Amino acid sequence: MINTTASPLTDEEREELEALRAEKARREEEERARREREELEALRAEQERIDAEILAERALAERAEQRHEAARRPAGASSAEGQAAAGRSEKAPSSAASARVPSSATPPSAPSQGGSASKSFGERMVTSDAVDEDGIPTMPMAQKIILVIACIALVAFAIYTVTR
Repeated sequence: MINTTASPLTDEEREELEALRAEKARREEEERARREREELEALRAEQERIDAEILAERALAERAEQRHEAARRPAGASSAEGQAAAGRSEKAPSSAASARVPSSATPPSAPSQGGSASKSFGERMVTSDAVDEDGIPTMPMAQKIILVIACIALVAFAIYTVTR
């Protein structure tokens, strides 16, 4: 081997070195651009997947709202309105077809919305059929009973501490 540190580079060697450095820089730039394109494609695919999920969720929410509106409509409502709602739900995106809503709009564990006669004693104690003007259910009977007992206990404790 030749001792390269003792002798300076010739003009030809400098040109070759600069050409190799330029080639290396070009390859690194191409590699960086390729990685950025791959990342961009991956991000686009992820964005498309998220957009498809959002559209599917919106379609499901729209169908649930339509079912809710159909359930709220009186039994004698015109069939033209029902057909119009069914036509709107068929226009949902095809990506939403894979995520189907169960046939029942309410879960089976939910208490029935029928009158209080169809509810058990426990259900009547912890649920409320009445709704105030803000749309919030009123206080259930069990909660009222607990509050009355707590107030009586508070008064009894106050009387006890004052008399002792």
